[in-house]
Amino acid sequence: MQDNFTLNNGNCELGAGACRRNSLHMLPVTDWLQDLPENISETDLVEVQFKNTRKGYYHNSEHLPLKKGDTIAVEANPGHDIGEVTLTGRLVALQMQKNHIDLARYEIRNIYRFATEQDLRKRDEAKAKEQQTMIRARQLAKDLQLQMKIGDVEYQGDGTKAIFYYIADERVDFRQLIKVYAETFRVRIEMKQIGARQEAGRIGGTGPCGRELCCSTWLTNFRSVSTNAPRLQNISLNPQKLAGQCAKLKCCLNFEVPVYEDATRDFPDRRITLETQDGTWYFFSANPLQREITYSSAPGKPANLHTLSPEQANEIIAMNNEGKKPYTLGGKETTAEAVENIPDYQNVVGQDDLTRFDRKRGNRDNKGQRQNRDGFRQNRDNRQQRPNRYNRDNRDNRNNNE
Repeated sequence: MQDNFTLNNGNCELGAGACRRNSLHMLPVTDWLQDLPENISETDLVEVQFKNTRKGYYHNSEHLPLKKGDTIAVEANPGHDIGEVTLTGRLVALQMQKNHIDLARYEIRNIYRFATEQDLRKRDEAKAKEQQTMIRARQLAKDLQLQMKIGDVEYQGDGTKAIFYYIADERVDFRQLIKVYAETFRVRIEMKQIGARQEAGRIGGTGPCGRELCCSTWLTNFRSVSTNAPRLQNISLNPQKLAGQCAKLKCCLNFEVPVYEDATRDFPDRRITLETQDGTWYFFSANPLQREITYSSAPGKPANLHTLSPEQANEIIAMNNEGKKPYTLGGKETTAEAVENIPDYQNVVGQDDLTRFDRKRGNRDNKGQRQNRDGFRQNRDNRQQRPNRYNRDNRDNRNNNE
C-alpha cells in the first residue's frame, strides 16, 4: 500500500508514482502567499469555487483554519451549499478587485463549517440527478416550443435548488417553463443565460494543441475575436481550423495580436499602391516578424513578386506623394517556389463566416458535369445517326447498279 502526500500549495496529491489534481481544476488560482503566517489573519474573506466555473466570496466568521482545497459548507439562499476553498488571505481582495466586485453591492455570506460526511453524501446524491434532470429539462423546453438549449444543470449542495444554464440567440420568455420545472423537479429554479464560449468552458475538453481548453482552465473573461486577428498573423481563414469547440473563433488567436500590432506599427497601408516607371505595384502579403512586405504587379495575383522592407516601401510612397517615380521597385524578387508558401488572401475572402457550411446547397449542376452530360448526349445521337446514313448509302448504291 502506497501512502499519499499532499503538497503545501494544495494543488497536487502524490500517490502511486504520479501527481494528480485534487481540486475542481476549473480556473485554478495559485496562492503564493498562503504559507505566510500573517496572510490568513489579514482578512477573513475566502474565495470558494463550486461546480465548474462558478465562484463566490464568503466571510470566515467562525475563524476556521482554512487552506486551499478544503471542502466547506457555506450559506446559500435557501439552505446551504458545498464548495471548495480556492483562495485565502491577501490575494482574495486583489482577486475581487480584478473581477470588478463592489463590496457595497455584493452580498457576502458566511461560511458555516467544514463539510461533514452527511453534507458530502447529500451533495453526491444531488449531483447524481443532474444528468437526468438536464435531459428532462430539454424535453420540457422543446414541448413548450422555446428557442433555447439547456446546456447544463447544477444542483445546490443540499439539493433544494437547481441552476439551469441555457443558451438562446434571442430573448426567451420562460416564465411558464419555470412553473413546469418547479412542478416536475420539486426544487427552487434559477435560470442563467450563457454564451457558446461559456458553455464550452463549463463542459471542458481538449484542444488541437493537446492541452485542456483555455476557457475551462484559466480564462476568466471572454474577449471577442474578429477575423482581423488571423489576417494580421498571416493565418489562412479556414473556418474548420480556426473554429473552436464552441463553433466560434478560437480565443488563442488573440494571444499574439499585440505582438503583431507592434511589429506592423510602421507598415504602410495595404490599400496604398506603389508607382514606378515599370508600372503599378499592389500589396500582396506581409510578414511582420521578418519585417517584409511583398508586392505584386497584378492586383490579387502572384505576378512578378518583389519583397521590400517597410522602410523601402515608405520611401517609395513618400516619392509618389512628391510626384516622383523610381525607375524600378527594387527589393528581392520572389521565386515561384516561394509563392506557394505565401497565403493567397484573395482565395479565402468570404470564408470568414463560420456558418457558411450550414447553408443548404441547391440542386445546381457543376459546369464540368453539364459539359460531360452534353457531350455524352451528342455522342449518343451521333451513334444513332451513323447506322442510318450507312444503310441509306448502301441502298443508293444497289439502285445504281441495277
